[in-house]
Amino acid sequence: MPETRPEADGLRLCESAALTEDGPALLFDVRQYGRPLRAFALRHRGRVVAYLNRCLHVPVELDWQPGQFLDAERQHIVCAVHGATYDPQDGRCVAGPGGRGRLTAVEVREVDGRVYWYPSRDIRPATDTVPDAPPPRDSHDPR
Repeated sequence: MPETRPEADGLRLCESAALTEDGPALLFDVRQYGRPLRAFALRHRGRVVAYLNRCLHVPVELDWQPGQFLDAERQHIVCAVHGATYDPQDGRCVAGPGGRGRLTAVEVREVDGRVYWYPSRDIRPATDTVPDAPPPRDSHDPR
């Protein structure tokens, strides 16, 4: 069985040292269902986590300054627009208008001093080409 390497399926995001404990997040561009969005990765409680930069309440970006997502106590991710508050460990809304939902997670792994993110069926790199739609079928075509 071939050995799996993190870079085989993952896309290098940054060096591990770039994400300091409860420090600024790293912003990166993705596409969800073909639409361009921003995502972010941050280190909280020693673990790197990543989410789409979208509030559950209203689809606005969460950060109050670029890369600044955590509250003053550095315990929660807070939406700068409406104050919805999320647990950084699992993205669960813990207070405010976000209800009982969760932020959309982006899979990340930290391996050998580097952080990689892993595209999914729905969340793709911003540079992916989106295939053209097939041409419309001719109504007179018997196929």
